[in-house]
Amino acid sequence: MPLIPEEPQIHESAQGPRAIPASGRTAPTPRPVPGPRPAAPSRPGRPGPVRPTPPAQRAQRDAAKPGPSAPAAHAAPPAVPVTPQVQLIPASAEGALDAAEEAVDLLLDSGRAPGEVLVLTTGEQHPWAAHELSFGEASYWAQQDAGDDVFYADAAAVDRAAVRPVVVVAVNGGPDTVAATALPLAHKRAGTLLIVCGDPQQINAVLGAGV
Repeated sequence: MPLIPEEPQIHESAQGPRAIPASGRTAPTPRPVPGPRPAAPSRPGRPGPVRPTPPAQRAQRDAAKPGPSAPAAHAAPPAVPVTPQVQLIPASAEGALDAAEEAVDLLLDSGRAPGEVLVLTTGEQHPWAAHELSFGEASYWAQQDAGDDVFYADAAAVDRAAVRPVVVVAVNGGPDTVAATALPLAHKRAGTLLIVCGDPQQINAVLGAGV
């Protein structure tokens, strides 16, 4: 009979180890807890900063590329100096002034502003210039500075004339020396076009053949 009470004690000891693994089963459950998961979001964050860096370098390279093109654009203006065209209208000394007036009318009709035209005479002055000079040289030359209308001047005073896009010279007489000195200066005063009305042989001798 004393053997019977010992058996239940063995069963209690068997139950003991069963409870231990039960507690062990609860321990593994926290292992897959979000502890390792936060490490995953850090991965996409790492390539993020690496990607913006190369475009920044590309932007610097692109910024360097337009650099050489800019100086090329600045280099263009120096090559801009253009010599004015020369147009010869054959006319006698007596008809040179009338030819010059017709040339001015054509210029204005084509859209040229009156203030863009300068007319020089080697012989008798244009009636407008003679009339305006009667009021004094100060008021006469002030009209040139105003640039509101066609300005008529004596070729002998061409050095005092301002540069205008178009210069018309009427070789209507006067000493040959006046035309010889006035035509080259008139060529420098013309921005885009020089029109000379007069004897072609005399004009070519001054400005050069083939004008």
